[in-house]
Amino acid sequence: MTRLDGRTALVTGGAGGIGAAICRHLAEAGARVAVCDLDHVGAEETASALPGTSAGFAIDVTDSSAVARTVDAVRRQFGEIDILVNNAGIDTIEKFADSTEETWRALVTVNYLGTVIVSRAVLDSMIERRRGRIINIGSDAGRVGSSGEAVYSGTKGAIIAFSKGLAREMATKGVTVNTVCPGPTDTALLKKVAAASQGLYDALARAIPMKRIGTPDDIAPAVVFFAGDGASYITGQTLSVSGGLTMV
Repeated sequence: MTRLDGRTALVTGGAGGIGAAICRHLAEAGARVAVCDLDHVGAEETASALPGTSAGFAIDVTDSSAVARTVDAVRRQFGEIDILVNNAGIDTIEKFADSTEETWRALVTVNYLGTVIVSRAVLDSMIERRRGRIINIGSDAGRVGSSGEAVYSGTKGAIIAFSKGLAREMATKGVTVNTVCPGPTDTALLKKVAAASQGLYDALARAIPMKRIGTPDDIAPAVVFFAGDGASYITGQTLSVSGGLTMV
């Protein structure tokens, strides 16, 4: 079992869904967890339910100054950040021909630039200490594309490519960078899909070789693995957690 005792993890988008499960699994592995989310109240509520040492922080991943303030607050409370999980993201399911520039810009700014901004905010300290784990949450949509999510798929593909590029730069610095790509997962967004079309939801479940939709608790252990010592020789990798839906 991976242990992360004495290490500090910062998780963006940690208030709910996959992010909350990641926070819980990191805490159960012994990490001090900074639950960071635009929803500060939700972040605090999630943190209060975790075992060990945790706290909730407000973060706006699209604002580099706000991110710097949050990172400083985490450091003051917990010490230097050893593990960064870039999980914050948004999605809108609609045909590209029906989408708007406002939606495109929001998706790119939150999903891709947010990952870049937060990574940059923690990187110098990791390089200085020659120790760090960056785990970015992509999506299988970024590997194979997804109907109704063209721009979202592009942002997740960008995260995969960014992770590989940064992993190459950091390979001799003691910092690893990897990507976890969830497949269809039981989150609020997928519930919207079911509400719009139960038939589509059921077809999606049937398409998965394991014949079920994933849960946030299916995704989180992959993050804990990449954060641990057992993954110290693994960097620049993309791991799909999708019940076999995507085999790349």
